[in-house]
Amino acid sequence: MTKRPGRGTAGPPPGRGRGPDGAGRPGTKGSAARRPARGGMGPSQRKETPRKETPRKKPRREAPRDDAGSAGTPTKKPGPKKPTQKAPSKPAQKPAQKKAPAKAAPGKGRAGGTAQNAHPARPPRTGPGDGPRAPRSPRPGGGSGRRPPPRGPRTRVPFHRRDPLKRLNVGLLVVAFVLSLFAGRLVQLQTIESDKYSEEAMEQRLQEIELPAIRGNITDAQGHPLAMTVEARAIFADPHIIAPDKRQTIVNALAPTLGLDPATVMKQISKPKSRFVYLAHGVRPDQARLIMSWNLLGIGTLPEYRREYPNDSLAAGVIGFVNDTGNGAAGLESSMNGVLAGRKGWQRVEISLEGQHIPMGEDQRRPSKPGRGVRLTLQRDLQFKAQQAIEKQVRATKAKSGSVIVMDPRTGRLLAMASAPGFDPNEYAKTDGDLWGSPLVQAAYEPGSTGKVVTAAAVMEHGGVTPHTPYTVPDRIRKYDVQFSDSHPHPTERLTFAGVLATSSNVGTIMASESISSQRLYQTLRDFGFGQKTGLPLPGETPGLLKPPAQWSGTDRYPIAFGQTVSVNAVQMASVYATIANGGVRVEPTLVEGTVGEDDRFTPAPEPLRKQVISARTARQISDMLEGVTTEEGTAPKAQIPGYRVAGKTGTAENVNPRTGTYEGGGYTASFAGFAPADDPQLVVQVVLQDPKRGSHYGGDAAAPVFKDVMSFALRSEKIPPTGSRPPTVQIRARN
Repeated sequence: MTKRPGRGTAGPPPGRGRGPDGAGRPGTKGSAARRPARGGMGPSQRKETPRKETPRKKPRREAPRDDAGSAGTPTKKPGPKKPTQKAPSKPAQKPAQKKAPAKAAPGKGRAGGTAQNAHPARPPRTGPGDGPRAPRSPRPGGGSGRRPPPRGPRTRVPFHRRDPLKRLNVGLLVVAFVLSLFAGRLVQLQTIESDKYSEEAMEQRLQEIELPAIRGNITDAQGHPLAMTVEARAIFADPHIIAPDKRQTIVNALAPTLGLDPATVMKQISKPKSRFVYLAHGVRPDQARLIMSWNLLGIGTLPEYRREYPNDSLAAGVIGFVNDTGNGAAGLESSMNGVLAGRKGWQRVEISLEGQHIPMGEDQRRPSKPGRGVRLTLQRDLQFKAQQAIEKQVRATKAKSGSVIVMDPRTGRLLAMASAPGFDPNEYAKTDGDLWGSPLVQAAYEPGSTGKVVTAAAVMEHGGVTPHTPYTVPDRIRKYDVQFSDSHPHPTERLTFAGVLATSSNVGTIMASESISSQRLYQTLRDFGFGQKTGLPLPGETPGLLKPPAQWSGTDRYPIAFGQTVSVNAVQMASVYATIANGGVRVEPTLVEGTVGEDDRFTPAPEPLRKQVISARTARQISDMLEGVTTEEGTAPKAQIPGYRVAGKTGTAENVNPRTGTYEGGGYTASFAGFAPADDPQLVVQVVLQDPKRGSHYGGDAAAPVFKDVMSFALRSEKIPPTGSRPPTVQIRARN
């Protein structure tokens, strides 16, 4: 029994490869042993016949058969690596000696063919002890048989290219999916959300420009401008297009030219998300042209208007001023801002990224409506004289402040309202803010003896007192636990009531006031305008101080009778004397004569209210008594005007010291109020000096000269001739 060949070096390893003649591959050593053909004869039956060697074809890549199992049952094994051009990592073995292949015996193969075409039978696998399998030697003549896997490291699974049509289809699907995403987003932007993005884009391009309205002028009674509007420019910036490295250059150029704070300018132009910010308003056209000649990127100008006050500080306390934003900030400019300012307009335009106006873009506008002009009752020349006179006297007496009012008692028109110190509204920012107001209505003071005419009107109208009623007047009097005295010591005098008023005796006034009740005194004060606003269109007016009798202490009625413990403003006190001069008829003070429209059409203001406060007879008697004040025996001979009959009253009131709450050390208020001609009153002048420190602090010395100066000019400017009548004889001393 023949021993089965093993897997040693004597026989070739099993395989499926054949030569061209169907025989197995020749081995290197012991290659004479033939594998029996599958289903055919064994090696002993084959006839070895030399065959002509033919070139071997490139072997097909097929997995090698597995030798495990029964003989003749092939199993697949990984095939050898595809040969590459690189040299093998191991030295090639020396090829075995070539032998002529033996001719296979005729027989049938698996397919029923001859032994020549059939696969030879695989030799049985040797056992573990038969030794290692010898590597296959390459066939000399090639063939279609499988090459055995080489020994060495584990072979890699070869890369098999997939079907290119499938790859193309997958790629097309990916492209189609991506395009569908783009198409969906495009549909979303252009249809579903198109309105939203169109609106946002329009908001980015659309810029609203303010169209300023021309502010109405303020003129005096003759039409002379006191406040007027002139052409100007606004300087603006577009921070979005200003490069960061150019900001400092712009600040260095604009800040000193426009008088602006460099830090503020830098902050305004350092807002990259902003497209428009104002830097300055009211710039003169020549200055704006200079700035534009510098060609600063992102800096532009817009036409607007600037408020100008051609008379500088004249009537500044009344007129006020307009601030940098174009709004009235004091005086009539503030209180009548709605009338003067008009209505601003706007224009919406599309601005390009470079800050240029898109000509064919969106353009909407609402035109501005100019403001109405305001004509005042003031007279410029008389206002100038009054202001000049009070400024001079404030400097001469070193007073804290002073004011002058000129009024027509018949109509209530205020012809002059001057105060000192004042300010220039063209340069309001350079002056103290405390001076911006109008002390003529904002400052309250105790009228002192000028308020005694109200007590005189009350006692003569309701207490049965006449100008000839006699009083024995000491220089001091005690009421309850309080002692009241006159302004200077004097022996006990026998005076008429006209004499009491002429000499301005506090004690005599207290004695006369006891003929009426506290309620009657209070009501008369109210009828003359105490404790209530005048109604002038000036901001911050004080109504003064006048408590009702229920709030008076036991002795309050006595100082109230001679003008203390109550307070008024200057216009209120001027209105009291205008009421006496107008025959007892109180006409509300008037400052605004009317308004002027765009077509220069004048609309007069409503007529002021009139009220009969006291009878004409009482008013005439008080007027005659007041003429005695300006005589040599009265307290104000310095108020006399040659050729004219003058009636008036001095006032010297103590001021409350805010540190102690008492009159001690509080200073004085010197005042004088009067009218002329006394027998046909046409003008009233009220003068007030607060705390004069140089010279006399009495009203007859500090205030009366200002009255004479202003009244004399007013009579001439108004062309009021002297009446030529003789003044009445005022009996000051009572007969025994």
